Amino acid sequence: MANSKDAISIDTPPEHVAIIMDGNGRWAKRRGLARLQGHRSGVDTVKRIVKAADIQGINYLTLYSFSTENWSRPREEVGELMNLLKMFIRKDLAELHQRNVRLKIIGDRNTIPNDIGPLLLDAEALTKDNVGLTLIIAFNYGSRDEIKRAMQTIATKVANGELKADEIDNETISNHLDTSGIPDPDMIIRTSGESRLSNFLMWQAAYSELIFVDCMWPEFTGDSLKEAIIEFNSRNRRYGGLEDKKPKEVSK
Repeated sequence: MANSKDAISIDTPPEHVAIIMDGNGRWAKRRGLARLQGHRSGVDTVKRIVKAADIQGINYLTLYSFSTENWSRPREEVGELMNLLKMFIRKDLAELHQRNVRLKIIGDRNTIPNDIGPLLLDAEALTKDNVGLTLIIAFNYGSRDEIKRAMQTIATKVANGELKADEIDNETISNHLDTSGIPDPDMIIRTSGESRLSNFLMWQAAYSELIFVDCMWPEFTGDSLKEAIIEFNSRNRRYGGLEDKKPKEVSK
């Protein structure tokens, strides 16, 4: 068998890929463009990668679109990001639905603008019975906030006698997170050369393979995703053991 990375198979993609879509503003700045143009180009990349993930057989794709910390950005930029989300849902939802994509939103629903909440609910309702790729959009999302909200719900259940404190285990916590019912990400990709999670899926990422790429999000392509899958499949995932998963090789 060949041992080079070129010999690693991508026939079996990871079940769940999560992406921190970073670098829109820097991509625009390097080209002498406004940051807003970078975000618009980033939306085009979202469309491209959703299609690529679907074609490559990925079952779950989570995209970090807007964090709880992003509200501190300039008002004009935040407004543009909100408009881009609304346009994406209004213009592209029909195509997603046609492709059998199921849309799910994670994040704090209680503090989002009134004109966006109903759009998110309608988008989820329209696609809830689809059985293709599940596209998870992390909007107004922060992992610490998610865990805090889960702990508050669990604490309330304990106080009300619905749950005993000694019954709380990892599964209990996972079932109270926004991602309840969704498998943990096998692989988390971050673009733009940064090497951190930035408050993204910190509970769920306990055994995720982390892949950091130098290209900015608007430059990320279907081929970039394939390369990340090849890298993923070349790794041994041990989960604290010795040899739980071996690289997949192409038979000659």
